[in-house]
Amino acid sequence: MAAAPGATPDSAPAAGAGEVEGERVKPFTPEKAKEIIMSLQQPAVFCNMAFDWPAHHWTAKHLSEVLHDKQIRFRMGMKRTDTVPQFETTCAYVEATLEEFLTWNCNQSTISGPFRDYDHSKFWAYADYKYLISLFDDKTDIFQDVIWSDFGFPGRNGRESTLWIGSMGAHTPCHLDSYGCNLVFQVQGRKRWHLFPPEDTPFLYPTRIPYEESSVFSKINVVNPDLQRFPQFCKARRYMVTLKPGQVLFVPRHWWHYVESIDPVTVSINSWIELVEETSHEVNCHYLNRAVSALFDYRTSKVVEIQALRTNRDDMKKEGLNVHHHMEVEQMDDQDLLLGTIKQEAASPFGPDLVPVILSSEELPSERRGIFEGDGKDFVGKDGEHPGKLHCTKRQRMMSKNEDVVAEQTASDSSMAPSQTFISTDDLLDCLVNPQVTRIVAQLLIKGRSLWS
Repeated sequence: MAAAPGATPDSAPAAGAGEVEGERVKPFTPEKAKEIIMSLQQPAVFCNMAFDWPAHHWTAKHLSEVLHDKQIRFRMGMKRTDTVPQFETTCAYVEATLEEFLTWNCNQSTISGPFRDYDHSKFWAYADYKYLISLFDDKTDIFQDVIWSDFGFPGRNGRESTLWIGSMGAHTPCHLDSYGCNLVFQVQGRKRWHLFPPEDTPFLYPTRIPYEESSVFSKINVVNPDLQRFPQFCKARRYMVTLKPGQVLFVPRHWWHYVESIDPVTVSINSWIELVEETSHEVNCHYLNRAVSALFDYRTSKVVEIQALRTNRDDMKKEGLNVHHHMEVEQMDDQDLLLGTIKQEAASPFGPDLVPVILSSEELPSERRGIFEGDGKDFVGKDGEHPGKLHCTKRQRMMSKNEDVVAEQTASDSSMAPSQTFISTDDLLDCLVNPQVTRIVAQLLIKGRSLWS
């Protein structure tokens, strides 16, 4: 699938602006880059900001030589297209070195080794969420190869970063990070990002299962959605971009994202940053004093102006007209100045070195045809039903008329729900850990205890 049109230019800069003879200059200062990040409300790609980072050379081959026999945990997933997300809890895992991964990834058949049970044509491997501080605990100097301070975060480097190495097809299910924003430096290969704004959360069917403290997952495989089960997903707005080596992607807080490796080997470095502007009490008081002083100065100037007008009572009418005209001209000048300032502040920061991730006009195959590509045999039973799922049935007995009313309301509500045919154990657990359900149960228990006492 092609990236969204106009998504990102190549990382190599064009000669001219931002470049001096024999020397490349970054398009943004650290202060300006942070200012942009603090104000951005949509994902965007920074270009030509990391060309001098030593981490630019962190290919999988280079890292295999640096890490030698270091054992790394790889998540193994199936290269198949179906409507069920491959969550981490459903994947197998392999402990291997990067050299062993590269050998397997070259499709060299091996009868031994950690990947011997995984056919390269059917499986992908992903070393994800690998904290550099753990990988390079004995080589801490390498942290300086990652220079997040170029984006206005002094002292931030590889120590606060994670490494992601994957084969083609390796991906992260659609999720949002519950804290901070995301900066992603693409080192090797390309990754395709599918992003959805926070406002579209209801259309992504969020779930806390599998539970992860810092992530909320979507029940949907966004590259092959089951629109019969999740019909509201068609309302979600998809932003797409293909991130290339040398580029840095900014993902704002709480944006949903599904990330997939589309080259034989991909390497990227991520950093989660909490964007909180803190000011001291002294600074806040200083701002307050300046505001109060400005107010008093304004009032004083108005009093002086009024007194000056009253000294010439004989020419009051003429003076009043002149003052009125003067104030109108001043007001117009102030309005022009204000509008000019607003326009200048609202001017788009985007350009050749900062490219917005745009709304995708593409439709996925399943969205066009309403069915998914792939046999899905591993997920469909012989009777055409998903195994491990129970058919919804009506209650056989009702204890009272109140229960009858509740049952009728539940049946009525369920007719509008995305799924009517079955519920899974995941659905049940998701319901039990839902904060609203917990609150209602707690209220019922409190009321019940008060009645029993």
